[in-house]
Amino acid sequence: MSVIVIQFTTLDGIVSDPDGSAGTPNGGWMLRYGREEISGDKFRLGSTLDEGVMLLGRNTWEAFSRLWPGRDEPFAARMNAGAKLVASRTLTDVSAWANSSVLDGDLVDAVKREERDVIVIGSLGVVHTLMAEDLVDEYRLITFPTILGTGEQLFPAGGPPVHLECQEIEKAGHTVFARYGRATR
Repeated sequence: MSVIVIQFTTLDGIVSDPDGSAGTPNGGWMLRYGREEISGDKFRLGSTLDEGVMLLGRNTWEAFSRLWPGRDEPFAARMNAGAKLVASRTLTDVSAWANSSVLDGDLVDAVKREERDVIVIGSLGVVHTLMAEDLVDEYRLITFPTILGTGEQLFPAGGPPVHLECQEIEKAGHTVFARYGRATR
Protein backbone atom coordinates (compact mmCIF):
# COMPACT_ATOMS: atom_id res chain seq x y z
CA MET A 1 0.00 0.00 0.00
CA SER A 2 1.21 3.48 -0.89
CA VAL A 3 -0.23 6.90 -0.12
CA ILE A 4 -0.09 9.10 -3.23
CA VAL A 5 -0.81 12.83 -2.96
CA ILE A 6 -2.15 14.56 -6.08
CA GLN A 7 -1.96 18.37 -6.26
CA PHE A 8 -2.10 21.25 -8.70
CA THR A 9 0.39 23.84 -7.47
CA THR A 10 1.89 27.20 -8.34
CA LEU A 11 5.62 27.88 -8.56
CA ASP A 12 5.54 29.22 -5.01
CA GLY A 13 3.82 26.09 -3.69
CA ILE A 14 0.27 27.46 -3.34
CA VAL A 15 -2.39 24.77 -3.75
CA SER A 16 -5.50 26.57 -2.52
CA ASP A 17 -8.48 27.25 -4.78
CA PRO A 18 -6.96 26.24 -8.13
CA ASP A 19 -10.36 26.24 -9.88
CA GLY A 20 -11.80 29.32 -8.18
CA SER A 21 -14.71 27.43 -6.59
CA ALA A 22 -13.82 28.67 -3.10
CA GLY A 23 -14.10 32.27 -4.24
CA THR A 24 -10.70 33.38 -2.92
CA PRO A 25 -9.21 36.57 -4.42
CA ASN A 26 -6.50 34.61 -6.30
CA GLY A 27 -8.61 31.53 -7.03
CA GLY A 28 -8.96 30.00 -10.47
CA TRP A 29 -5.27 30.23 -11.30
CA MET A 30 -5.08 26.82 -13.03
CA LEU A 31 -7.88 27.66 -15.49
CA ARG A 32 -5.92 30.61 -16.87
CA TYR A 33 -4.07 28.21 -19.17
CA GLY A 34 -7.11 26.36 -20.49
CA ARG A 35 -8.82 23.08 -19.71
CA GLU A 36 -6.46 21.01 -21.86
CA GLU A 37 -3.78 21.56 -19.19
CA ILE A 38 -5.89 19.64 -16.66
CA SER A 39 -8.08 17.26 -18.65
CA GLY A 40 -7.61 13.50 -18.76
CA ASP A 41 -5.21 11.48 -16.63
CA LYS A 42 -2.56 14.18 -16.28
CA PHE A 43 -1.36 12.68 -12.97
CA ARG A 44 -0.77 9.29 -14.60
CA LEU A 45 -2.88 7.33 -12.18
CA GLY A 46 -3.94 4.68 -14.71
CA SER A 47 -4.93 1.42 -13.08
CA THR A 48 -4.21 2.82 -9.61
CA LEU A 49 -7.65 4.44 -9.85
CA ASP A 50 -9.19 1.07 -10.65
CA GLU A 51 -7.41 -0.90 -7.93
CA GLY A 52 -6.83 1.73 -5.25
CA VAL A 53 -9.08 4.04 -3.28
CA MET A 54 -9.45 7.81 -3.48
CA LEU A 55 -9.38 9.60 -0.15
CA LEU A 56 -11.08 12.99 -0.17
CA GLY A 57 -11.87 15.58 2.45
CA ARG A 58 -15.47 16.76 2.72
CA ASN A 59 -15.04 19.97 0.70
CA THR A 60 -13.18 18.26 -2.13
CA TRP A 61 -15.68 15.38 -2.20
CA GLU A 62 -18.63 17.79 -2.31
CA ALA A 63 -17.09 19.74 -5.21
CA PHE A 64 -16.17 16.56 -7.10
CA SER A 65 -19.58 14.95 -6.49
CA ARG A 66 -21.15 17.85 -8.39
CA LEU A 67 -18.54 17.79 -11.17
CA TRP A 68 -17.60 14.20 -12.05
CA PRO A 69 -20.87 12.19 -12.21
CA GLY A 70 -22.08 14.22 -15.21
CA ARG A 71 -18.95 13.57 -17.26
CA ASP A 72 -18.50 10.65 -19.61
CA GLU A 73 -14.96 10.80 -21.04
CA PRO A 74 -12.68 7.79 -20.25
CA PHE A 75 -10.89 9.42 -17.30
CA ALA A 76 -14.21 10.53 -15.79
CA ALA A 77 -15.49 6.95 -16.11
CA ARG A 78 -12.50 5.79 -14.05
CA MET A 79 -13.06 8.52 -11.46
CA ASN A 80 -16.74 7.67 -11.20
CA ALA A 81 -16.18 3.91 -10.98
CA GLY A 82 -13.35 4.11 -8.45
CA ALA A 83 -13.74 3.53 -4.72
CA LYS A 84 -13.90 6.73 -2.67
CA LEU A 85 -13.45 7.32 1.06
CA VAL A 86 -14.64 10.64 2.47
CA ALA A 87 -12.91 12.00 5.55
CA SER A 88 -15.63 13.96 7.31
CA ARG A 89 -16.97 14.34 10.83
CA THR A 90 -20.26 15.83 9.61
CA LEU A 91 -21.15 14.32 6.23
CA THR A 92 -23.32 11.22 6.36
CA ASP A 93 -24.97 10.96 2.93
CA VAL A 94 -22.42 10.35 0.15
CA SER A 95 -24.83 8.80 -2.33
CA ALA A 96 -24.40 11.69 -4.80
CA TRP A 97 -21.23 10.10 -6.18
CA ALA A 98 -21.09 6.36 -6.88
CA ASN A 99 -18.82 4.12 -4.81
CA SER A 100 -18.36 6.69 -2.04
CA SER A 101 -18.40 5.91 1.66
CA VAL A 102 -17.62 7.92 4.76
CA LEU A 103 -14.35 6.91 6.35
CA ASP A 104 -14.97 4.89 9.48
CA GLY A 105 -13.08 6.06 12.57
CA ASP A 106 -9.81 7.94 12.80
CA LEU A 107 -8.24 9.11 9.52
CA VAL A 108 -4.69 8.01 10.33
CA ASP A 109 -5.77 4.61 11.66
CA ALA A 110 -7.96 4.02 8.61
CA VAL A 111 -5.10 4.83 6.22
CA LYS A 112 -2.72 2.56 8.14
CA ARG A 113 -5.27 -0.29 7.89
CA GLU A 114 -5.96 0.23 4.18
CA GLU A 115 -4.57 -2.50 1.93
CA ARG A 116 -5.14 -0.67 -1.37
CA ASP A 117 -3.12 2.27 -2.66
CA VAL A 118 -4.60 5.50 -1.28
CA ILE A 119 -4.86 8.45 -3.67
CA VAL A 120 -5.42 11.79 -1.93
CA ILE A 121 -6.68 14.41 -4.36
CA GLY A 122 -6.70 18.02 -3.18
CA SER A 123 -8.00 17.78 0.40
CA LEU A 124 -5.19 19.78 1.97
CA GLY A 125 -6.29 19.13 5.57
CA VAL A 126 -6.17 15.37 4.93
CA VAL A 127 -2.77 15.72 3.23
CA HIS A 128 -1.31 17.72 6.12
CA THR A 129 -2.60 15.17 8.64
CA LEU A 130 -0.98 12.31 6.71
CA MET A 131 2.24 14.30 6.23
CA ALA A 132 2.46 14.92 9.98
CA GLU A 133 2.32 11.15 10.53
CA ASP A 134 4.92 10.49 7.78
CA LEU A 135 2.42 8.42 5.78
CA VAL A 136 2.86 10.00 2.33
CA ASP A 137 4.92 7.85 -0.02
CA GLU A 138 4.60 9.85 -3.23
CA TYR A 139 3.67 13.31 -4.48
CA ARG A 140 2.42 13.84 -8.03
CA LEU A 141 2.36 17.53 -8.81
CA ILE A 142 1.35 19.60 -11.77
CA THR A 143 3.01 22.98 -11.42
CA PHE A 144 1.65 26.04 -13.18
CA PRO A 145 3.87 29.02 -14.11
CA THR A 146 2.11 31.26 -11.62
CA ILE A 147 3.30 32.96 -8.44
CA LEU A 148 0.53 34.05 -6.06
CA GLY A 149 2.50 35.06 -2.98
CA THR A 150 -0.36 34.11 -0.67
CA GLY A 151 -2.56 31.11 -0.04
CA GLU A 152 -2.34 27.66 1.49
CA GLN A 153 0.84 25.74 0.71
CA LEU A 154 1.36 22.04 0.24
CA PHE A 155 4.53 22.23 2.35
CA PRO A 156 3.84 24.93 4.94
CA ALA A 157 6.59 26.90 6.64
CA GLY A 158 7.66 25.35 9.92
CA GLY A 159 6.73 21.83 8.85
CA PRO A 160 9.09 18.91 9.28
CA PRO A 161 11.79 18.33 6.66
CA VAL A 162 10.72 16.06 3.81
CA HIS A 163 13.41 14.34 1.74
CA LEU A 164 12.24 13.17 -1.67
CA GLU A 165 13.66 11.79 -4.89
CA CYS A 166 12.45 12.94 -8.30
CA GLN A 167 11.10 9.86 -10.07
CA GLU A 168 9.67 11.51 -13.17
CA ILE A 169 9.40 14.96 -14.67
CA GLU A 170 7.94 16.22 -17.93
CA LYS A 171 6.94 19.53 -19.45
CA ALA A 172 3.31 19.36 -20.60
CA GLY A 173 2.02 22.47 -22.33
CA HIS A 174 2.42 25.37 -19.91
CA THR A 175 2.80 23.06 -16.91
CA VAL A 176 5.32 20.64 -15.48
CA PHE A 177 4.32 17.20 -14.23
CA ALA A 178 6.60 15.85 -11.51
CA ARG A 179 6.49 12.68 -9.45
CA TYR A 180 8.46 12.55 -6.20
CA GLY A 181 8.86 9.58 -3.90
CA ARG A 182 10.42 8.97 -0.53
CA ALA A 183 14.18 9.34 -0.57
CA THR A 184 16.17 6.23 0.24
CA ARG A 185 16.83 6.28 3.93
